[in-house]
Amino acid sequence: MDLLTMTWRDVGFMHWPVEPDIVQTTLPDGLAVDTYDGQAWLSVVPFQMADIRPRGSPIGRSFGELNLRTYVVADGTPGVYFYNLDADDRLSVTLARRLFQLSYYRASMQVRTDGDSVEFRSCRTSSRAPPADFHATYEPTEPPSTPEPGSVESFLVERYRFYAASDDGTVYYADIDHEPWPLQAGRADIRTNGLFAASGFNRPDGEPLVHYCAEIPVTAGRLHRLDGVAQYTD
Repeated sequence: MDLLTMTWRDVGFMHWPVEPDIVQTTLPDGLAVDTYDGQAWLSVVPFQMADIRPRGSPIGRSFGELNLRTYVVADGTPGVYFYNLDADDRLSVTLARRLFQLSYYRASMQVRTDGDSVEFRSCRTSSRAPPADFHATYEPTEPPSTPEPGSVESFLVERYRFYAASDDGTVYYADIDHEPWPLQAGRADIRTNGLFAASGFNRPDGEPLVHYCAEIPVTAGRLHRLDGVAQYTD
C-alpha cells in the first residue's frame, strides 16, 4: 500500500565505480554489495523533493535533498542503500527520524536552475553526523531515453527498494514505484564534495558517470524492518 506520494525534480546522478570489498565492509548485516561487471558503485544524488505528502493529504512539502548511496541485495531483492539522507527541511527531517527511524540529517541547501542546468549547494548543519559540504553544477547532454535492460544505467537507477540504517544499526526498507526513468546522459562540474569523507570513504579516482532527470512522480510504501543476513562472495 502506498504511503507517500512525491515528485523528484532536477535529479543529478554522479556515479563512481569502486572495489566491492571497500563497500561491503561498510554495510550493516543483512545487506550484500551488488556489482556490475565486477564493480561496486557509489553515487551522489542531489535533487529537489517536490510536494511530498501522505496519500490523500491536501498539503505537501518541497525541499532540497542530497544523498550518498550504493547498490545492494537483501534476500534476493536489489535496492539502494543510503549512507546519508540530507534534507533542507527541519520538519521532514524530524519526522523521518522519529517516526521512521531513518538517518536523515538537517542541511542548508540552495538550488538554482537555468533551463536544464542545475546549481546545487549543500552544507550539513546537523550535529548528529560529520560535516559534509557539496557544491556542483550539472546538466543533461543528450535527449531522455529509458535505460536498456542489462545496461549499467539500468543497474544504477532502475531499483525499486531502498534500505537505510537507524542510529542503532537496525536496517529498514521500503518499496517505491514509478515509471521507468526518462534518463539523460549528463555532465557535472563538482566544486566541493565532502560526502565521501563524511561516510568514511576515500574519494574514488576518475570522473563520475553522470545522468540527469528533469522530473519523475514517485510513490513510496511503508517502512519494514529487515531480517536475515546476506552473504557476499567475490
